[in-house]
Amino acid sequence: MLKHIAKHNQQRAVIVYREIPGEEHMALIVYSDTLPRAVHDDLMKALESQQGQAEKDLYNVLYRTLGVDGTNILQTLHSNGQLKKVPCNQVIVTPNSSSTIRLDELNKLLKELEQGEEAVKRMAELDSQRGMTGPRPKKPVEKEVGVPPNSRAGEVEINSVEGVLSDADLAKQRMDQATQMKRQAEQLLAEAKRLETEAKDLTPTKNVKTTRAKKAKTTAKQEA
Repeated sequence: MLKHIAKHNQQRAVIVYREIPGEEHMALIVYSDTLPRAVHDDLMKALESQQGQAEKDLYNVLYRTLGVDGTNILQTLHSNGQLKKVPCNQVIVTPNSSSTIRLDELNKLLKELEQGEEAVKRMAELDSQRGMTGPRPKKPVEKEVGVPPNSRAGEVEINSVEGVLSDADLAKQRMDQATQMKRQAEQLLAEAKRLETEAKDLTPTKNVKTTRAKKAKTTAKQEA
């Protein structure tokens, strides 16, 4: 299961920036199949790397990674006009062949998960301080040089711990639940349509009554 893989307008794409600051409804993508071979290979190598899979936004890694020409990959994509700004709700994230989710829905889900993670961390901190006479000193957070402040430092280590679900795993769970609910809804709609059809068949319409009345009048005239 890989992060940052998507489709837009039926074309394979790589999500470079999930949300553009100030334009959260827009994202930056690259159509991977249209790239020159060397640039494509550099991009995919960075995406599939441990750092690429740990980052929430791939641009953080592309800015720090040099391609075969010695230029950082993000600069190469920008210079060649290969970064495309598109609406998030048109981007379909495809972490694997069996899972899909719209990027705007994924962004919303990840924000909710981040808020939940903060609450869990806070509870763990409070639990660890029980029985102590004073507040436990906070351990300074180690950040990688060049990583923007909004990046989640240490995500690689967290995701590598056995038993801890990654964002992609949690997103897949939500997608599986959504798929099951949609399937149930479709079954209920089909059943409702069947019942409506049966009700119409059992209920005589005005047209039927009118036709019968006309036939009765015609018969009466003929007999007269």
